[in-house]
Amino acid sequence: MLETRGLYAGYKELHILFDVDFKAERNKITAVVGPNGSGKSTLLKSIFGFTTIYDGQVVLEDRDITKLPPHEKTRLGIAYLPQTDNVFTELTVRENLVIAGYILDESEYQDRLELALSVFPELRDKMDRKAGMLSGGERQFLGIATALIRKAKVLMLDEPTAMLSPKFASQIFERIVNLRDELKLTIVLVEQNVIKALEISDNAFMLISGKVAFSGTARELLEHEKFERFVVGYTL
Repeated sequence: MLETRGLYAGYKELHILFDVDFKAERNKITAVVGPNGSGKSTLLKSIFGFTTIYDGQVVLEDRDITKLPPHEKTRLGIAYLPQTDNVFTELTVRENLVIAGYILDESEYQDRLELALSVFPELRDKMDRKAGMLSGGERQFLGIATALIRKAKVLMLDEPTAMLSPKFASQIFERIVNLRDELKLTIVLVEQNVIKALEISDNAFMLISGKVAFSGTARELLEHEKFERFVVGYTL
């Protein structure tokens, strides 16, 4: 569904990723894990078009999209939700959702809105509340809801449970699984809660110092003999 081939990327002169071959299979959850500073977020930003790509390709369904700007990648069905600033905090929930559906006709927008609210019913009674007044978990719900309205096929989530209460974190993980199982979305998950992320994922990639140190099933990584060393910051 989505892959990078020999990707070298970073920020102007700051080189972060080196020869990264990454693949997210259709209708599956792919976890991207690794120590702080390993390039996880940079991988998502590179796929979406927010970094400098020195070499390699970003491919969506066999189409080279490396040089497309972010707004065109959005139209192709890729949604990227950063850890923060993923909603318009000064606008209401309703206004955020309307903006997400600006290219849809009214009938299609209403269908997508109903779908989004069926996945995140907590937003129904908060439609006229400013997004900045929502809890951290509710803000994540809203961010993902806007992606659903935009008819995302690939959902890239960067640390969606960061700074959330255990209750909301658990709900986020449950909804991610539902998005895969019920809406058949392809999901790329960068997550600080490594064990939980791997438990709900199908496949996993681990980055160390900007290079792929592991690729395989999430279960294989969980059961790796050196997994505990990785969790506390060492390499495999």
